[in-house]
Amino acid sequence: MAHVLVIGGGIGGVATALLAARRGHTAELFERDTRAPGTALDRDFFGWRRPAVPQATQPHALLGAARNLLRDELPDVHQEMLRLGARERHELDWFDVRPPARPGDEDLVMLQARRIVLESALASALRAEPGVVARYGEPVTGLTTARDGGDGGAIRVTGVTTGAGSYEGGLVVDAGGRRGGAERWLAAAGSRPPVVERHRTGLAYFCRWYRLPEGMDEGPRRPWAVTGGAFAGCAVFPADNRLFAVTLFVHTADTTRSALRDPAVFEAAARAFPPGAAWLALGAEPRSEVLATASLDNRWSALVDERGPVVSGLVPVGDAITHTNPTLGQGTSLALWAARRVARTAHLDPGSERYAADHHAWAVRTLKPWFDFQVVADAAIGERFATRAVRTGTAREVAALFDCALEDPEVMRARARVRHLAEPPERAYADPEIRARVARWLAARPDYAPNAAGPGRAEWEKLTAG
Repeated sequence: MAHVLVIGGGIGGVATALLAARRGHTAELFERDTRAPGTALDRDFFGWRRPAVPQATQPHALLGAARNLLRDELPDVHQEMLRLGARERHELDWFDVRPPARPGDEDLVMLQARRIVLESALASALRAEPGVVARYGEPVTGLTTARDGGDGGAIRVTGVTTGAGSYEGGLVVDAGGRRGGAERWLAAAGSRPPVVERHRTGLAYFCRWYRLPEGMDEGPRRPWAVTGGAFAGCAVFPADNRLFAVTLFVHTADTTRSALRDPAVFEAAARAFPPGAAWLALGAEPRSEVLATASLDNRWSALVDERGPVVSGLVPVGDAITHTNPTLGQGTSLALWAARRVARTAHLDPGSERYAADHHAWAVRTLKPWFDFQVVADAAIGERFATRAVRTGTAREVAALFDCALEDPEVMRARARVRHLAEPPERAYADPEIRARVARWLAARPDYAPNAAGPGRAEWEKLTAG
């Protein structure tokens, strides 16, 4: 068994330490924040300033992939989330009558909750886990390394350093996110640099949190999904304890975007889309200001280049390996997959170059296809928002598939299997039956215009002018 040192106490880091301990390893976790999330959810969510986790107050979607891993590997965490108010929603409950069940439908269930609910449940489990030492307020400041085979050998990470001293371990896991210091520390040790692939998204997000009135436990079953126009989109994220978030997203070059920080302008613009109008008509109480985030990119960082692993003894999980834009909600699922993989393999000579190469090969097989899918999806949205037009027949067909799914349960099932990371799009959407259903749907609507929901440009500019 291995002693695993985990850099970062976010979702990926805590899950790695917890899963590793439950596989018989020991783990030490190092987190710069001085405390873990507690059970006072609203206090921590709305009042805890966390500059190192800017996404903490943005809406999160725990897709079927994440929910299934928690259910199967960390059932106590899953149950604690439900106790804290998380709600489960089956994707096929979009319809008034759920279609007859098929094998695999059990995987199409989303956990609706704020990020703090998952963090709180993970922290509770971590505190009770005897195989883990959590060092809050003790950030990692560097790596301890050795060079196998003398000066010409590969660099091997043997531990971490903090302000309190040095710690040695059999495997170091970088869960420090996209802003972590691993690249800088490796450069200081003389390592070759990681291979980084980066794609700008050109999207800016604005969200505001609301609480449904007392006694109203649920909002409308629909519409709540993402609605996209030619230059802006709207989504509603139902969460826990009667809370929900309304999100607007626009291109970063859109001259109207700064106006969306004004709560009155934000609400007026949100009501111009079907999801925003339906949820904001319920008399919900605003619980936050308008929270903005932008300048996001899709980033893949590999510790392997054309010569092989640039370092051994160190592997990345979560945003340290693949940071994906939130439009598809994949981040938590991919982080949990990587955490589970580390826990299952940490006994296999984790300090070796072979282990580093195997981890990278697994990530390329398992995580990279979903990263690439995110890149393609964001490029299509970014182009549409920048040009305010759908330029290709393929884009029209993709939009038609999504709209057809809202009416056709079989197409919805295919869409849901992709959405919940159960089946890749090139397989689910290539099914002849699905293609035929979408083609018939389009043929019955010769004047179909993609992304027609929402305001026209003149109305949008009037709304955002206040």
